Amino acid sequence: MYRVPVLIVDSGTPALSSTNTLSVRVCECDSDGVALSCGAIAYTATGLSTGALMAILGCIITLLVMVLLIVMMRRRQKEPLILDEERDIRENIVRYDDEGGGEEDTEAFDMVTLRNLNAMRDPSVRRDVTPDTPTFFHYPPPPRPAYKTLPDNVVFREFIWDRLKDADVDASAPPYDSLQTYAFEGNGSVAESLSSLESLSTDSDQNYDYLSNWGPRFKKLADLYGNSEGVGIFS
Repeated sequence: MYRVPVLIVDSGTPALSSTNTLSVRVCECDSDGVALSCGAIAYTATGLSTGALMAILGCIITLLVMVLLIVMMRRRQKEPLILDEERDIRENIVRYDDEGGGEEDTEAFDMVTLRNLNAMRDPSVRRDVTPDTPTFFHYPPPPRPAYKTLPDNVVFREFIWDRLKDADVDASAPPYDSLQTYAFEGNGSVAESLSSLESLSTDSDQNYDYLSNWGPRFKKLADLYGNSEGVGIFS
């Protein structure tokens, strides 16, 4: 509701005047001039009140707190529920079905642990070979001659001879006794003996003379099968 002062003056002498107040109401109308709403509500300034802003801010804070709680709960679930002792046992499990790296793999074992300390203390026993069975009879090393008083060729000969005697009394030194059989075809073979190939060439009644008509590519086969009578293929 608006109040508009109106001043009315005529053109007479003396002039007469009158002052009145006009009440004006602004309404919202459609295209046909029909009033839809009247009053100050239609022209209220658009914006958010203080209560609405506080409600929105409270919702945002609540969402942030919920996200932080979910992240903390997921981190606790990822931690393994085992003790330190159980974790150490699990890390010490060794898989024995893996292929090794051969002689170049020097990180999969400890050379200090594999050394034979007893053999290292005894100079008469080989240090590069670990015996499979303990030696029950220990032969003391024979007294070595003074090499400095002998000629050079004799010193070398005596040195080699002493090393041979040390190898003879060492029960763990290779070569080890083993049976090696050669020129043996074996038993249980599906092909049986290979000597049957020779008998096929002599006992066969087939005629291979037509191989000579097949051209130069089959000349080798023609020479093997076509022109040999009474002579084996492998003779």
